[in-house]
Amino acid sequence: MKSTVKVLVEGGKATPGPPIGPALGPLGLNVAQVVAKINEKTAAFGGVKVPVKIIADKKTKQFEIEVGSPPAAAMIRKQLGIEKGAKTAGKEVVGNLTFAQAVELAKLKTGTSLAKSTKTAVKEILGTCVSTGVTVDGKDPREVQREIDEGKHDEELR
Repeated sequence: MKSTVKVLVEGGKATPGPPIGPALGPLGLNVAQVVAKINEKTAAFGGVKVPVKIIADKKTKQFEIEVGSPPAAAMIRKQLGIEKGAKTAGKEVVGNLTFAQAVELAKLKTGTSLAKSTKTAVKEILGTCVSTGVTVDGKDPREVQREIDEGKHDEELR
């Protein structure tokens, strides 16, 4: 029978201590191996909390790791090196993302996003920029979304 343990860890910095160690102890797994695998799979999300699912077979001591994707707002804040988004979105600007950074973040979200293409994934990231008070290339993110709809960024989105 398989058991599932869900934890939230900082990308690339999981440790055998809580919450992972105590959760895996009763399953009889080698905690160090599990932590090493989690750190390997979450390295791209360094500095951001990432949801991780550990699926373990108690009899065979085999396990698999499923890594979720951190929230887009957390990824944007990490990219910009800021603690929080704007208190009043639309009135306050807390940072500026380049279009290339928005595309990079959208690609990191691939697989966990509901977007069917890079184009729509970038538009999701831009929507999050609106709500967190972040501009894109110095412009309102909604303006950049319109530019995408008009085909102005088709080259970068291939």
